[in-house]
Amino acid sequence: MRNFDSLTVLLVCSLSWIPVSQPVEVQSGKEVTLLCSNFSSSPTQILWFRVTKRAKLTCIASMFEPHEPASFCTGFKNGKFEMSTNLSTVFLKIKQVDLLDSGLYFCGFKIDRSPVIVEATDLVVQGKNDLFICVILGVLTVFLITVIVCLAVKIKKLQKGIFIRQSSEHLHYAAVTFHPKTESPHRPASATEVDSDVIYRALHGTEVSLLIC
Repeated sequence: MRNFDSLTVLLVCSLSWIPVSQPVEVQSGKEVTLLCSNFSSSPTQILWFRVTKRAKLTCIASMFEPHEPASFCTGFKNGKFEMSTNLSTVFLKIKQVDLLDSGLYFCGFKIDRSPVIVEATDLVVQGKNDLFICVILGVLTVFLITVIVCLAVKIKKLQKGIFIRQSSEHLHYAAVTFHPKTESPHRPASATEVDSDVIYRALHGTEVSLLIC
């Protein structure tokens, strides 16, 4: 316990220079293998440990020689973790990961019982519901964009219709004023007046003829 307490202090003081690889993303229930450069050219105790979201530093496993089996720390002896190494790389395989496995994973070694951190890997475990949520958000985004575009087109058509109707009213409903037509003092006699004069003259001529007879 004392060794890992000192490791916690060392971790806090050295996070600024520890090389952290790109985040490794994996779906819950899958298998993932973390890599670390084999920094040891002679038999050395190589360690894997992690810091989870609960900020708890935990030893995972350690080993001395590539041909020797790894020694797992308390809580990691259930077969979920496998540690192995070759001349160039140290591996940590995690089976059936879950959300609690998310965190920073470190590999290192000990010199005179003092741990030294070599590399760090950020493991991000995505829940099965995350993909469903992403799909729902994508569908909602497309739906909202479609609604906005339809509303914009509809508003534009309404504005165009109002403009055309106003222009039509100005063209067809202009005010027209009619003025009465003045009669000329020398207008020709109407057909009715001409006919009355002819009848009068005809009757007068008949009376004269009767008197002569």
